Amino acid sequence: MTQLITIIGGGVAGIGVGILLTKLGVEEFLIIEKEEIGASFLNWAKETRFITPSFTGHGFGLLDLNAVFPNSSPGYTMGTEHLTGRMYGQYLKGIAAYFKLPVLEKTEVTNIRKEGNEYIVQTNQNAYKVNTVIVACGEYSFPKRPFQHGIHYADVESWSDFEGDRMIVGGGESAADAAFHLSTNGWKVDVYHPGKDWLAFDADPSRSLSPFTRDRLKGEDSQCIHEHPHSSVVSIEYSKKLSAYTVTLKDGSIIETKQEPLLCTGFHSGASQFHSLFEWTEDGLPIVNEYDESTLVPSVYLTGPSLRQRETIFCFIYKFRQRFAVFVEHLLRQHGISYDKQALEEYKQSNMYLDDLTCCEAGCEC
Repeated sequence: MTQLITIIGGGVAGIGVGILLTKLGVEEFLIIEKEEIGASFLNWAKETRFITPSFTGHGFGLLDLNAVFPNSSPGYTMGTEHLTGRMYGQYLKGIAAYFKLPVLEKTEVTNIRKEGNEYIVQTNQNAYKVNTVIVACGEYSFPKRPFQHGIHYADVESWSDFEGDRMIVGGGESAADAAFHLSTNGWKVDVYHPGKDWLAFDADPSRSLSPFTRDRLKGEDSQCIHEHPHSSVVSIEYSKKLSAYTVTLKDGSIIETKQEPLLCTGFHSGASQFHSLFEWTEDGLPIVNEYDESTLVPSVYLTGPSLRQRETIFCFIYKFRQRFAVFVEHLLRQHGISYDKQALEEYKQSNMYLDDLTCCEAGCEC
């Protein structure tokens, strides 16, 4: 089966790019999703909410931070400012249906190989011959599990399932979210992470906790949360003799805990399942050129939270959505495919076309 473009991943990036292609008048593309549309968000713990607020502002030139195309607002659609994962998953399903996107759900890509100037995308259903591959896989389905024991943040279905005081290993937003919910439920929480103090601030929200999270950590239940910065965990073992978990820190100290520690140790890039298509940084991130195209093979593009351009981190929706039109325009020109230039202009006018990265050097005067 032949397609011009195959998008791997039916999450926010894959659906967002699919809508852009539709608006540009491109019909020969296919979105392949191994679970269901919005699966990563649907798999969040039911209490977890977006840290970025949704607000309907596009009528005044300010697009909802979590929208994936112009003139759209998840905040308006779902009627709330900080959406749950389930709400956002329903938003993605709704817009995919509205634009009649060609999405193959429950279809897993098992291999991609280059054959001449084309690629063969092999799935558990069929093989597709394509000119361009867009890797739009998220990260939530690829949790980092550095220890033999530990419950990963991605494994949590509901915070109400946890009982007893708990140790959290790792920092960042996931650790803060876990600590907030556990402490709200009345449990004491100790958070061990190698970084600096939680509330240390950086103008780039990708490098520090969000205002939403900071406010939650200042609540009445925050006295149940004890942070241990500059504390690197090197192993987690289970002792049958002690009927407890022993956690060893880099400085040699050992901590015993009856409850299995919660791991907030981050996620691998979703592109890691197609490792041979990219060069990789020492930090385990795919390397791309100025058009978000693989530096190793042509016509393979990356979009989503794993995207990096030099020192710029595109881990939030409102960041990486600004690159959709940049790389899509490039790939269409590369293959000599005509497109609706007026539709592209709509993205530019909506601040969804970021080709000058010098503006991304975050700083605040006050």
